[in-house]
Amino acid sequence: MTVATPKFGMGASVRRLEDDAFITGRGRYTDDIAAPLHAVVLRSPIAAGRFSIGSLDAARSAPGVALILVGADVAHLPALKSGVMQKQPDGSRAPTRDIPILCRDEVRHVGDAVAFVVAATRLQAEDAAGMIDVDWEPVETVVDTARALDRDAALVWPELGSNRAFHYELGDRAKVDRAFREAASIAHVGIVNNRLVSNYMETRSAIGSVENGRLTLTTGSQGVHGMRSILAPIFGLKKEELRVVTPDVGGGFGPKSFVYREHVLVLEAASRLGRPVKWTATRTEHFLVDAHGRDNVVEAEMAMDAKGRFLALRIELTANIGAYVSQFGPFIPWMGATMSTGVYDIPALSVAVDGVYTHTCPVDAYRGAGRPEAAYLIERLVEQCGRVAGVSPAEIRRRNFIAPTAFPYRTPTGRNYDVGEFDGHMTRAMDVSDWAGFPARAEAAQARGKIAGIGMATYIEACAFAGSEPAKLTLEADGGLTLDIGTQSNGQGHATAYAQFVAGALNCDASRIVLRQGDSDALPKGGGTGGSRSIPLGGVSAARAGEDMARKLRRLAADELEASPEDIELVDGAALIVGTDRRIDYAAIARAAKSAEDRTAFGEFVQDEATYPNGTHIVEVEIDPETGATTIVRYTIVDDFGATVNPLLLAGQVHGGAAQGIGQALMENAVYGDDGQMIAATFMDYAMPRADDLPHFHFETRNVPSTTNALGIKGAGEAGTIGAAPATMNAIADALYRAYGIDHIDMPATPLRIWSAIQAAKD
Repeated sequence: MTVATPKFGMGASVRRLEDDAFITGRGRYTDDIAAPLHAVVLRSPIAAGRFSIGSLDAARSAPGVALILVGADVAHLPALKSGVMQKQPDGSRAPTRDIPILCRDEVRHVGDAVAFVVAATRLQAEDAAGMIDVDWEPVETVVDTARALDRDAALVWPELGSNRAFHYELGDRAKVDRAFREAASIAHVGIVNNRLVSNYMETRSAIGSVENGRLTLTTGSQGVHGMRSILAPIFGLKKEELRVVTPDVGGGFGPKSFVYREHVLVLEAASRLGRPVKWTATRTEHFLVDAHGRDNVVEAEMAMDAKGRFLALRIELTANIGAYVSQFGPFIPWMGATMSTGVYDIPALSVAVDGVYTHTCPVDAYRGAGRPEAAYLIERLVEQCGRVAGVSPAEIRRRNFIAPTAFPYRTPTGRNYDVGEFDGHMTRAMDVSDWAGFPARAEAAQARGKIAGIGMATYIEACAFAGSEPAKLTLEADGGLTLDIGTQSNGQGHATAYAQFVAGALNCDASRIVLRQGDSDALPKGGGTGGSRSIPLGGVSAARAGEDMARKLRRLAADELEASPEDIELVDGAALIVGTDRRIDYAAIARAAKSAEDRTAFGEFVQDEATYPNGTHIVEVEIDPETGATTIVRYTIVDDFGATVNPLLLAGQVHGGAAQGIGQALMENAVYGDDGQMIAATFMDYAMPRADDLPHFHFETRNVPSTTNALGIKGAGEAGTIGAAPATMNAIADALYRAYGIDHIDMPATPLRIWSAIQAAKD
């Protein structure tokens, strides 16, 4: 029997409801909101050293200046703290090094904040900031992740005696050591996971104001409730005494979920001045101070038996966390470590993680937050395992996949995978990509002077973690419906997806539902957007709110139509008695409601465990050996997302995620000089993928419903990024290995890096 695709509910390809406003210029972002006062931050031009500020008289008397704050002026405000240090082997938690609101006498990375200048216009604030006389005393710096623990490395925090920020261990080292002693063969990789800048289209902006005696922060975020919980104690407030509002947001990718100094500073300034104060970052400021991503150096080995089956995995990872401990920074490498074994049945695991301080911008969650790093490592290592074992990339994976019959499966790090058919999506991806026909295409490429390669990555991630995301649905007087929820769209299409869940429950057009996010006063709590949680958690809650509203509508309509609620059917914004023409529309039902409670519905789905999306990416490349330039000629994705809410939105998420993974693989790199100056601090020096860098993506799903999620949904927001980088790099490595015997190259595989590797292999 063929089941028809619903017109408006889950599974329908509903076009994005929010796009009309965006493409016609009616979006409303934080910087679009007028404010009478504007602020700039005076930032350190050196990466490390002491400083002293001279007289501020000239700056304070400059035209338009309303306020200048330096470190001593905000000494009453506590530093921004991280509460996510994991336990070390001895049971202790390493001490944090927190981010000061303004530095007092010492700076630790270029862009560190030393003064906050408020004036009538931004230009006046910039002019005044330039009048502040600062005496800088630079000292030696360390920026290189691999060198941070060297004996002669400069110390970011000398009182610690080392640049080691923390040390984590997972697994069973003794068991791993035994397996390696008994192994028939061992494969090894040493990789660099390069540092990235998130580069959302909308740079951060924040407005502090006092409204009705209450502090209010307006800012682009990934969830207002989490920001409120962190900010309120800084000002000695209960969380209900602070309001956080988020209008439209032009991209987030993780870094917009954090509380930054500027959020505190605009609130402090507004409190002192009694007038709204706005700060907006320049693009260069974004490069220098918004939390960066990745930046790991890793050594890994796999022990195998004589048939190429995995026996044990050993990993030593060094994670750069920057000059300070950022909000979730210490949690990211630990999170990645818990996903070390990927989709493979590896009996023994030993992971050692060192977090290190450097004189660089703090590092924190960036799309995938540890899972892309884990997938990249294991998929590059598995590729090397195939070479050592003398079997194909597909065969080494098939021999070691967790079998479908093994689920639920507990990994050596304690992750609980509920379901999975990894060979299924890999085989499908190989068929669609015509893997078997690659040798002929490689020969044709060679005839054109190119070298060809093909690579795959079979990934898994953990997302939609345990928790909930409550939703409130209100029937308005005009018969429309408003959904309040504590997540925050950064461009993902929440207004459309959530409307589909509600529309499915109410059997109405999705355009009837208006989404309201971004106001901490609207709901008592909310978990925000991150970790692909919005749809698996928020979507189920929205559906349940819709079901609750449907029950209330039937009851109210039954009273008005003098019928039984069981005889009421909801169709296209009206309630009718089944089999008759007697009906009442939603506006009339709203008028008939005797209380606000009659017009309000709630839903909250509580999930006890993470979900585990997985899939296969296959990439085919051609490389010009004369220039090192790489072209992706084919790209195939077969994913298991458990269930599909909206195929159009899903494809957009996967395409965008893959673009970010390709960007890391081929071009993106946040480079610091030895003196701590960021060399790639503009788009002149930091390459971003453009449309002509990206291939046509063949994308499809082979879904196995999650048993953890009430609707079988697994989440898809980060998956494209997680699969793209290892698949792309495996394809490049395959091409270089076939042509020149080169079995390793690090990201980003720029033309110069590839060309240099080829020249070295020829010599």
